[in-house]
Amino acid sequence: MQATLCGDWKRPFYILWGGQALSMVGSALVQFALVWWLAQTTKSATILALAALFAQLPMIFLGPVAGVVADRWSRRLVMIASDCIVAFITLLLALLWAIGSVQVWHIYSVLLIRAAAGAFQFPAMQASTSLMVPDEHLSRIAGYNQTLQGALSMATPPLGALLLTVLPLQGVLAIDVATACFGILPLLFIMIPQPPEATAGQSGRRRSSFWDEMGDGVRYLRAWPGLVGVLFIAMLVNFVFSPASALWPIWVIQYFKGGAFHLALLESASGIGIIAGGVALSIWGGCRRRILTALAGVVGLGLGLLLTGLTSADAFPLAVVCVFFIAAMIPIIDGPIMAIVQSTVDPALQGRVFSLILSLSAAIAPLGLIAAGPASDLLGVRAWYAAGGLLCVLLGVAAFFRPAIVHIEDQHA
Repeated sequence: MQATLCGDWKRPFYILWGGQALSMVGSALVQFALVWWLAQTTKSATILALAALFAQLPMIFLGPVAGVVADRWSRRLVMIASDCIVAFITLLLALLWAIGSVQVWHIYSVLLIRAAAGAFQFPAMQASTSLMVPDEHLSRIAGYNQTLQGALSMATPPLGALLLTVLPLQGVLAIDVATACFGILPLLFIMIPQPPEATAGQSGRRRSSFWDEMGDGVRYLRAWPGLVGVLFIAMLVNFVFSPASALWPIWVIQYFKGGAFHLALLESASGIGIIAGGVALSIWGGCRRRILTALAGVVGLGLGLLLTGLTSADAFPLAVVCVFFIAAMIPIIDGPIMAIVQSTVDPALQGRVFSLILSLSAAIAPLGLIAAGPASDLLGVRAWYAAGGLLCVLLGVAAFFRPAIVHIEDQHA
């Protein structure tokens, strides 16, 4: 399915990837700064929860639409437009801050618009990667992406806190505008290949309607039993794992009788684990049959969660090791799955498939949080970890015996 690549692919791709990485750094700093301002100004858990909701909703509801846009139009222009919107709305907020007119609803609006732009940016970039990078390097690139995510989660809070001590908040917003420019600049000079169908649509030939194309993505996904099975596993794992970090404070306070230092250790171990897993995948590249790497990661994550649930109250260092190991499994799971989609899905449909996967995964996370709270209050946090870990182990092992999943890379929709 992948387009034929000729010449040196590394230079244009890594320039593009580096620009987008810098843009993500600025976005992460702004996210931290805005949430910190809300916390300091309002001291309201409800307002913080609403802020998190506004940052998640666009990916859930706009994902299918964004996928069609990424497949229907120039992915390069979609990424430029997304970065420009983020830069403009952030600059507008900085100006409001400079004149002292910022209100909470301004923050909500900015978080919502930035998340909406990200919903279009992600499928466009992921679908472009498969047309710029040779198939054998896709797992490594996915490892780089996972490493970047881990580094951002670990480094952004202290860096953001440091910047807020030396700069006014509008200064941090200005940094994001500058990094967005670094994300846009390479897109002005680097050619991003387009799949044949998108090229045909841009040349003016008749094509199906927008809603028909959205339906094509859903039908394509449903017609591929292996991908449906992998998506089902990913959603169940996300359902179990998403509440894990949200339950850490209760776990630390009620079970380990610890404080903020213990919670910080767990958060640091998680960030370092994601980086370690991403680096390992970048160097190793995974198994030749990528799905085996992902399934091994599901089993490993399940074992880590299970051991976490069985950790005794006087073994906090073991809990830190478990959190590190669990986090290291995330790139081992996500990276190969991304590479499978990039290398096997028709390039003309990748934007839709990526956005559907992301939308469904994002939609299941709130359900996990809703279920985990009452269950943990009733049975204890350890019970959620142990039961979730056992479920992940059973899912991963069972998937090894499902031919549609094991041979997903050989069977297309």
